[in-house]
Amino acid sequence: MKKIILPAIILLVFSACQKELEFMAVPVTPVISTPPPAPPVIDNFTKYTIQAGQHYADKNFTVATSYSELKFIAKFDSSAVYATTDPNNQGDINKLYGFSDNNSLHHQFSARFGWRWSNNALRLFGYIYNNGVRDTKELGTVAIGAENTCAIKVTPDKYIFTLNGMRDSMPRTAPTLRAEGYKLYPYFGGDETAPHKIAVFIREL
Repeated sequence: MKKIILPAIILLVFSACQKELEFMAVPVTPVISTPPPAPPVIDNFTKYTIQAGQHYADKNFTVATSYSELKFIAKFDSSAVYATTDPNNQGDINKLYGFSDNNSLHHQFSARFGWRWSNNALRLFGYIYNNGVRDTKELGTVAIGAENTCAIKVTPDKYIFTLNGMRDSMPRTAPTLRAEGYKLYPYFGGDETAPHKIAVFIREL
């Protein structure tokens, strides 16, 4: 009897193993999904938006800086064309981009680019504070939609502003070797807030 049972058990085990091997040998068809669409082309500009009735742009973060030179590209769209409520404020300079200096508040020591729409042109400026005294200088006009290469170089006694290859300088009295402070972002005003939503595009170099 034992001789009959043992071959039967072996046959059952062999059959079970054979079925498992057959199951494992069944080829698995891979699931082929449609590849995701290519991501949109990003031009690496950060868009800063100043809402109507506001001074400050979004993305206005406190970032510590230490600059020997700040370089960036700036461009404006048609929202840079505006009229102030009081015509006397049309000459006020809005702020574009820059930094505070001398480990001080920016109304004490700072350098940045400014901008305004006046006399049917978009004008860029050097805009600085030395020991609480403000000074400005027009650097040139730029076109709506154009990419403008900007730089502020720090020396012991001056800030050298470069706009699209044209250089000009303004005095610097901060004693630090580098401009030590924090980043300054787009800001509308002057006395008035933005009359409508304004967009400014900046890419640091």
